[in-house]
Amino acid sequence: MSAPRAIRPGGNPLSLWRALRRGAEARLAPECWPKIEAGWRAIRAAAQSERAIYGLNTGFGKLALVRIPPERLAELQVNLVRSHQAGVGEPLSEEVVRLVLGLKLASLAHGASGVQPDVCRLLEEMLARGVRPVIPAQGSVGASGDLAPLAHLAAVLIGEGEAFVGEARLPGRAALARVGLAPVALGPKEGLALLNGTQVSTALALDALFALEPVFMAALVVGAASVDAAAGSDTPFDPRIHALRGHPGQIDVARILHALMAESAIRRSHLVGDPRVQDPYSLRCQPQVAGACLDLLRQAAATLAREADGVTDNPLVFPDTGEVLSGGNFHAEPVAFAADQIALAVCELGNIAQRRCALLCDPERTGLPAFLVREPGLHSGFMVAEVTSAALASENRQRAAPASIDTIPTSIDQEDHVSMATHAARRLRPMIENLARIVAIEALMASQAIELRAPLVTSPRLLRLLALVRSVAPPLHEDRPLSADIETVARLVREGAIASLLSPEERASLFGEGA
Repeated sequence: MSAPRAIRPGGNPLSLWRALRRGAEARLAPECWPKIEAGWRAIRAAAQSERAIYGLNTGFGKLALVRIPPERLAELQVNLVRSHQAGVGEPLSEEVVRLVLGLKLASLAHGASGVQPDVCRLLEEMLARGVRPVIPAQGSVGASGDLAPLAHLAAVLIGEGEAFVGEARLPGRAALARVGLAPVALGPKEGLALLNGTQVSTALALDALFALEPVFMAALVVGAASVDAAAGSDTPFDPRIHALRGHPGQIDVARILHALMAESAIRRSHLVGDPRVQDPYSLRCQPQVAGACLDLLRQAAATLAREADGVTDNPLVFPDTGEVLSGGNFHAEPVAFAADQIALAVCELGNIAQRRCALLCDPERTGLPAFLVREPGLHSGFMVAEVTSAALASENRQRAAPASIDTIPTSIDQEDHVSMATHAARRLRPMIENLARIVAIEALMASQAIELRAPLVTSPRLLRLLALVRSVAPPLHEDRPLSADIETVARLVREGAIASLLSPEERASLFGEGA
């Protein structure tokens, strides 16, 4: 077993969160503990002072003007955790909950939240021993922190709420006991420190970003196959064209598409004497569209990496001066924007892939039988598979409307502008599922079209795609139900089998090491 990954107070690479999501063990780095200890001492000192400090000796939200007596400060924190457990809906996935736990540890590691070391140790052990709080997916507006969902996490730390251990769903105290852990008693501000933060929004967005990576790479492989399937040209992927424009994503996508089509006999067959001057945009402009999507995804990844490294609690303690300052780091607008960017990229990748599906069905544009079946009319071939791709693309367009421009004031207008980041991020996974199915439909069509061009063959690399598709879905010579084929190939898309047809260097050039 490999050594645990280190969670640091800043400077954590995205590869850490990728690995944590997949089940890798992670623990706080040694340099975290002095920072946590210093913040805890500063909060304890502040709790003994006479000054009003939000959430430490006051009520919350619109109740911030209510002072709480010293002997009831611990009760205040427990009541906060209990009252804020108002989440609804299905529980977040195991992958997302692991990310939430890791991200909360990364935020507390700075020592600016003022929690006792035992809180961090318990979070660390819950992550290591597989205690996953049951966190309902709905109930956060992405400001004041992800209050409701994080309250369900915090409840388990005090022996309340519910958690999964393996497949068992247990009361919080029983879940901890099953793996040899015990609850903590919350001190001043600690309930608020656990509830404040953007960890759920950020975890959902990171989970979607990582889920999208193999789908994006599969879309490139399949898009290249569609060019050959349509007897299109690889000239638009010439690197000199893209160097003149200069967008990094466009340059990277064009390089990969050009390499995928190298040595194609289909392409060689129409280099001379082809009356067509240019291909339709869905073939020719793949570097410009997918490349722009890649640039958006890289920008979103950079935003989420910073968010994962930052402190999104309020108020924050500065042990060097003893000050406790109120601010608004809990507002998740950066995450909302990043999630909206991811949604736009997912939508556009589906839009252009769907147009290629439609193109491949058109005999006037491909020279192949209508709907890619040898006896069109008697057989309908891929006719309704193309309709399904249109339905999925349309659904994604409806979901891609920016969530970040929506706001509903809450808490009697104390929280009068919110980000909706949690919703923005939560809607991404269904969109990615739709995209994977569109790419799967395109893969089935492109494979069939390339086979119809025999005895000409595609490039050696794209032949590997055909072999992969044919390992799970036979050619369509006579009509049959296609739902199972689509779902099976979509699984190859989602799980990275098609992405693996890119070299490790190509994959790293798109999304970095570990993608």
